[in-house]
Amino acid sequence: MDNNNQKLVNSPLITFILTWAGLTILMSMYITIPLTTAWIAEFAINETKAIWLSSAFALCYAFSSLIYGPLSDRFGRKIFLVYGISFLTIITILCGFADNYEFLLILRILQAAGASAFVPISLVYIADVLPPENRLKTLGFVSSSFLIASVVAQVFSTVVEAALSWHYIFFILGFFYLITAILTIFYLPKEVREKQESSILSNFINIKNLFLNRALCISFLISFMLLFSLIGMYTILGTFLSAAPFDYTENQILVVRGIGLIAVITSLFANTITIKFGVIRTVQASLLIAALSLFLMGISPYPILAILFSLFFIACIAVLVPVNISLINKNSAAQRGTAILFNAFILFVGASFGPMLATYLILHTNTFIGFAVFSIVLFVGFIGSFFFESE
Repeated sequence: MDNNNQKLVNSPLITFILTWAGLTILMSMYITIPLTTAWIAEFAINETKAIWLSSAFALCYAFSSLIYGPLSDRFGRKIFLVYGISFLTIITILCGFADNYEFLLILRILQAAGASAFVPISLVYIADVLPPENRLKTLGFVSSSFLIASVVAQVFSTVVEAALSWHYIFFILGFFYLITAILTIFYLPKEVREKQESSILSNFINIKNLFLNRALCISFLISFMLLFSLIGMYTILGTFLSAAPFDYTENQILVVRGIGLIAVITSLFANTITIKFGVIRTVQASLLIAALSLFLMGISPYPILAILFSLFFIACIAVLVPVNISLINKNSAAQRGTAILFNAFILFVGASFGPMLATYLILHTNTFIGFAVFSIVLFVGFIGSFFFESE
């Protein structure tokens, strides 16, 4: 879309639709975190199988996002947003009718295939349709919605499951996606595409060139750690607070999850923070504080301290997501589209392995070891951040 057309678009409306879509679509990844116990009881499965309803979604989401990027380069952004959200709507409603584990697992994989269109396409769509002066603000709101979804989804899932049943979680989400599809069809402008000379296959092959860039490799390493550690922490948190000496009830744990929203809001101030302290220093400080916070959560003798450290951890992750995306934009030059695509892939690969590792550590060790392992992973990222070139 040329500059004149970009100035004519309704930027606030586009920002609202994309933020709403990011919030509701990413909720589909996190709604399963509080449902492990319910599914173990209903389907007579073990905890590992129950976690796969989350991990299989995240893994399929990651690989599917690799496909949508090159396809949207060739055939257009909006058309795949519409098809992806419409497919997601249908599959999500079907999830509500699932009556056995295998069927629900298949539907969760299909659900991910529809949901995964949004992240890689929306981040590029913003640059296609919005004027330069509005892009950073919209990117900030949309990337913030990804993180807010991690908290809202757990609260929403817990409340609906307690009041109705887990089936209604998918029915309500399906209604949200229907609204999102309508908004996308009628109110998001179609981008004006330049003729794509390269083939879809060549776009995949070009991914290997990203690994020749040291700064991008460090950013991808950090991206893997973000949702990996965030979902891992939330997977451990319920067990940690419900066990002695805290003995929190489900309602109390729900309040703790909801409090996390306070910390997620810090992502809206990421740009201000980086202006004051610099991008690299912000990344380094956020990784270090996040690593220390996880470790201190594990040894906290009082629940209020554990909750406080969890807020520090979530705030740091919330800052890191948009700041790391800005680093990737800066360091990828002509390969920006491919880099954003691969970053979405690696982000959700981390999201798929985080709960699996957390569940293994809970079953075979204890919650302190669980927090400590994720803390060490983030500390490795902190060390890696020193290999960024100085600003």
